[in-house]
Amino acid sequence: MFDSLQENLSSAFRSLAGRGKLTEANMREGLEQVQTALLEADVSFKVVREFMQRITEQAVGERVLKSLKPNEMVMGIVHQELIRLMGETDSELNLHSGLNILMLCGLQGSGKTTTCAKLARLLKKRSVKPMLAAADLQRPAAIEQLRVLGEQIGVPVYTDFDSKDPVKVCRAAVTEAKSKDVDVLILDTAGRLAIDQELMTELSNIDKQVEPDQVYLVVDGMTGQDAVNSAQGFNDALELNGVIMTKLDGDARGGAILSVREVTGVPVKFIGTGEKIDELDDFSPERMAGRILGQGDIVGLFKKAQEEFDQEEAVRAEERLRKGEFTLDDFRKQMSQVTKLGPMQKVMGMLGLDGGMQEMLDGVDTEKDMRRMFGIIDSMTPEEKRNPKQAIDQSRRRRIAEGAGVAPSEVKGLIEQYDTLASVMKQMSGMGMRDRMRMARQMQTDAMANPAGQLAKKKQGTGKRLSPKEKARLKKQRAKERRRAKRK
Repeated sequence: MFDSLQENLSSAFRSLAGRGKLTEANMREGLEQVQTALLEADVSFKVVREFMQRITEQAVGERVLKSLKPNEMVMGIVHQELIRLMGETDSELNLHSGLNILMLCGLQGSGKTTTCAKLARLLKKRSVKPMLAAADLQRPAAIEQLRVLGEQIGVPVYTDFDSKDPVKVCRAAVTEAKSKDVDVLILDTAGRLAIDQELMTELSNIDKQVEPDQVYLVVDGMTGQDAVNSAQGFNDALELNGVIMTKLDGDARGGAILSVREVTGVPVKFIGTGEKIDELDDFSPERMAGRILGQGDIVGLFKKAQEEFDQEEAVRAEERLRKGEFTLDDFRKQMSQVTKLGPMQKVMGMLGLDGGMQEMLDGVDTEKDMRRMFGIIDSMTPEEKRNPKQAIDQSRRRRIAEGAGVAPSEVKGLIEQYDTLASVMKQMSGMGMRDRMRMARQMQTDAMANPAGQLAKKKQGTGKRLSPKEKARLKKQRAKERRRAKRK
């Protein structure tokens, strides 16, 4: 997310940090790099011009120029202005008692139908009773797609495969939703490849005759300025209550999300961060500004952990840790919980470790590695899981490796990982979630400096921090091993 923008902004801040003495002239030079980064990210020219004007007024002041770390002060100014640009946090749907009707509209290919299901799932998790209505009668298979998605998340879907009138479908869906005591009815309306009169007439008819409580536009974040232009066009015709921006996980530029609020005055309510049905998040300008500046999103990760982790299981595991009973079965459960947070690269990004960790994880299939790890544990006896260090000798290691289809060295490596994690988990057992996240972040920072697993050795006073040359050699060696494994 925002790879290119993040990298270019970081470069601008580094150039300011590298100055011997900061003057107004080289400060302006550094700010020009910030401006270029925003324009290359496809942020609206008008928005960039006004944004840079506000930043320049603050950044060339005497207080910044004479500060000990002017680059950090400039970053702080940019951070605050990014938050201001994206508006206040406004992800509440403000639902009233009785039936709430939400209409989702957007261009074809924006991910509207999937977003309807994602929003329904989000509401269901928040103890709201949702229902979906398949009113996209233009796109072949749209009705069936929504029906299947509704089945996956356990949400009812109103469908009428024979009707050609979307207004009639929506009104019938409202009647059914009232009879089923539904809290929120989400209307999936038709899209087009571009805004045209036929589309706007259809949406206006639904708006007038069904009278939805709120109208949300689903826009594809990867379309840059086109996303902003379509948001403006839909807002003029329908008076939008908000925007849901999709496909941000695939957008290296990210300019649309910085422009849409300023250009339309309409808040971004939610963002799609992946293709999976659970990858729809509340939009937070503060957290987004942190991601753009490479500072991560610890709050977002904390929130996701709270939602996804089995809290009862966590309490049981903590109790076992205090008693010194942390086994490989517990280790497996903990790792299963971690996989619920999403791909490891995404988790690293939320920890603010995109750069170095991304290089380390380049070409590494973390999900496959996790499955191999689970296979090793599942090949052990209950006694071996309880006390692996004492119970597993060389012959047992070979037997476990054969059962899991891995090399004996991988079994040994897993046991060493387990020992290290058991020690860390014990330290974490008395901490709150925020302190745990802080500790995890420090561990990841240490891991970046010791990619070959030197951390444990360093603790014993025998390891060395790898030089850039050694890191490069190690990376090449790993790539060779992966290629060799694939050939086999």
